[in-house]
Amino acid sequence: VQLQASGGGLVQAGGSLRLSCVDSRRTFNNNAVGWFRQAPGKEREFVTSISWNGGITTYADSVKGRFAISRDNAKNTVYLQMNSLKPEDTAVYYCGVWLASYRNSNSPRYWGKGTLVTVSS
Repeated sequence: VQLQASGGGLVQAGGSLRLSCVDSRRTFNNNAVGWFRQAPGKEREFVTSISWNGGITTYADSVKGRFAISRDNAKNTVYLQMNSLKPEDTAVYYCGVWLASYRNSNSPRYWGKGTLVTVSS
């Protein structure tokens, strides 16, 4: 597994961004994938996860109804659509892969490099 997250940037509050997580080695199609984020001075926190076939998704309460995770296994890519962004969503966003078809722990086995999302007020 070799993950690369992209799509971060600067956006105004209320705006949208879509992040992508690509597995360049094309090995995560049978695995659960998730997004986490780490704001300045804070610990990394769970945002959302998706099962291997997209059938099960989970979200942190703070993003429910605003964020949506999806995946395209043909493209070895997982997406995070972020709408109605708030300044408190500002963080470095990381994708991670579990060695399981479903999220089975609080920490993925593999991590990609993060992408910075900055939401201005």
